Amino acid sequence: MASSPKPRRDLTQGDVGRTLLLFALPTLGSNILQSLNGSINSIWVGRFLGESALAATSNANIIMFLMFSAVFGFGMAATILVGQSMGRNDVEGARRAFGSAVGLVLGGAIFVSLLGWLFSPAILRVLATPPEAMAMAQAYLRVIFLGLPAAMLLVLLMMGLRGAGDAMTPLWFMGLSVVVDAGLNPLLIAGIGPFPRMGIAGSATATLIANHVAAIGLLVTLYWRDLPIRLRGAELKWLLPERALMRTIIAKGLPMGAQMLVMTFAGLTMIGLVNREGVETAAAYAVSQQLWTYIQMPAMAIGAAVSAMAAQNIGAGRWDRIARITRSGLVYNCLITGAMVAAVILFDRPVMALFVGHDSPAIPIGRHIQLIASWNFVLFGMTMVLFSTVRANGAVWAPLIALIVALYPVRIGFALTAMPWLGADAIWWSFPLGSTATLLMAAAYYRWGNWRQGQLTVPPEPAHLEEQALSDAEPAGRQQPAA
Repeated sequence: MASSPKPRRDLTQGDVGRTLLLFALPTLGSNILQSLNGSINSIWVGRFLGESALAATSNANIIMFLMFSAVFGFGMAATILVGQSMGRNDVEGARRAFGSAVGLVLGGAIFVSLLGWLFSPAILRVLATPPEAMAMAQAYLRVIFLGLPAAMLLVLLMMGLRGAGDAMTPLWFMGLSVVVDAGLNPLLIAGIGPFPRMGIAGSATATLIANHVAAIGLLVTLYWRDLPIRLRGAELKWLLPERALMRTIIAKGLPMGAQMLVMTFAGLTMIGLVNREGVETAAAYAVSQQLWTYIQMPAMAIGAAVSAMAAQNIGAGRWDRIARITRSGLVYNCLITGAMVAAVILFDRPVMALFVGHDSPAIPIGRHIQLIASWNFVLFGMTMVLFSTVRANGAVWAPLIALIVALYPVRIGFALTAMPWLGADAIWWSFPLGSTATLLMAAAYYRWGNWRQGQLTVPPEPAHLEEQALSDAEPAGRQQPAA
């Protein structure tokens, strides 16, 4: 019999707004640390190796996100199953769902990393990566691919813990990853002290080492503290996904992974358009993406908190709290994301100078991009909250369709159509236009869609089904009509 888990934060009780905020803040802290890590690494790359290297990492990272998306949806589906199971106090169901997701995701990550290693040069060429950045982008990307399985395991462990109501443990290990990664970056790039001089590959190697250290440390902590999603003894068999449970995870995970793929392909298309404007515009866009990472952090954290909290409340049958969770998420997003947009616009020049230097011609281009496009992340955050709520009950197709429509006919269609008369500004204006379209569709589906019907459950184990069948076959196992 499974042992009882350690106490966790119960997301089905207490004041909705306060509970959501207290759960979202550690997730926001994790996002801040992760983004700070990426920014620090970009600063090291830009300072040591120049603008071409910075453009190379930007092109490589969008491809990495593409590969990451191919298996990430399964982790998202498992997180929802874990959350709803914990809401029903079904710890075994949560562990079975999480074990199946680990087996699927690690297998997928190994396969994807091999594909990425083989085809990264061809993908970089499709992106129209500037020739001066091609060799560096390939060197960086190939090392990053080696660390993909550990990176996926780390993210999956953090997602599973948040689904179980624990947002603090992921925060500590994200901090560990950042300290190791940011500390090793300059040492491996420049060959300081006993470390080899690896150039841009050194930055990727630092990330690889940091992901392994954090993933191993989190696994040790999982067992040492007996956290809810740990697997022990006979439970380890759940790492081999059961057929019925695998069908559930795949059925929900593929559309959610496809959402990330849709976003990634749109991002690849936008980078292709930006690269054709020259290396200075590409560098300005790369720096803008760094700033946008910070702007969207509150939206991502609040969305993750809404999803975990809504999943637990749906599992517990507390539908009376779902609308309040969504409203609180919308309010927090507008306040916090709006403040982030204002701060970035006010202080964008000194921040951008950290990446490319005060005299870089990329800075005025980057400032222009910020003024046109940054405010769209308030709309993006509202969409995240609405989609997080409906996905918490397994509604995955409507968000996917909305994203496809908003990103392709609307955003990319406008950019391509308007470029002859707006130039590069057509690219920047396409961001708020696409976000507006997505928000309108998300609001309509939340208000009138059928996402409240049904509920995700972890299918019974085959052994339990066999026991039930035998029980039903015995006279004592079922009620009989009176003689």
